[in-house]
Parts: sequence; structure tokens; C-alpha cells
Amino acid sequence: MPLDSTNFPLVWMRYDKDPDHDHDHDEDFEVFEEILNRGAPFVLLTDSAPTEEHEHSQEEKKRTTLWMKKHKADLRTRVLAMIVIEASAAKRLAFKPFGMAFAKFWGFPMKLASSREEAMEIAVKLLSL
Repeated sequence: MPLDSTNFPLVWMRYDKDPDHDHDHDEDFEVFEEILNRGAPFVLLTDSAPTEEHEHSQEEKKRTTLWMKKHKADLRTRVLAMIVIEASAAKRLAFKPFGMAFAKFWGFPMKLASSREEAMEIAVKLLSL
């Protein structure tokens, strides 16, 4: 889940689509911490959400849970939402039940957008509150 904070407070997240690609999750969490440590609210956006085939190992799940618990307060106050861009109405509908579990786990909501333009409108509204 590489993060790009070049356009902070809009932070883009990319999910690795190559399961054979060796990715450094520790580095991802370090970058996420740096973004949280800015102390300002921000929005996560992605147009490459994980698919059903995207599975994490037990070790990755444990590491993610421990990291999330350690940063729970910052996540709840600084991350205004994760905005997932998905053109397919059927896929957006399928994401809704996952969004509820996502919000409960991470402490911030998942919003769905049909286009990049709609995602930016949602982000602007959230950031202007």
C-alpha cells in the first residue's frame, strides 16, 4: 500500500496488484506514521482498491492490527475518510458491507466514488469541515 502525500492533504494509496512483487510493508507504515505526525487532517484516496484475490498473510494481518491499535487515536482524528474510486456500480454496491467493517476496524469511514472527479468533490467537502 504505497502512499503518495505529494498533494497533502490528499494522500493517494496504491495497492500492489502483483502478488509476486516483494513489497516493504514496514516502509509503508513508516510513511503512514510520517503523514499522521504532520498533525493535520487528510483524506486517503485510491483507484486501485484490493480485489478478493488480495490476501494478507497472518503475519501481515497481525502487524497491521498492532500498528492500527498503536495509532488508533491519530487515525480517528486525522484521517477523515478513505475514498475508493470504482466506476462499476455493481462493485461499489459490493464494497458497502466491507465499508462498515473497514470503518469499525480503522476508525474512519470508507466513501465510494464513481469517478476521480466525484472523489475530489467528496474530499474537498470533508476537508472544508
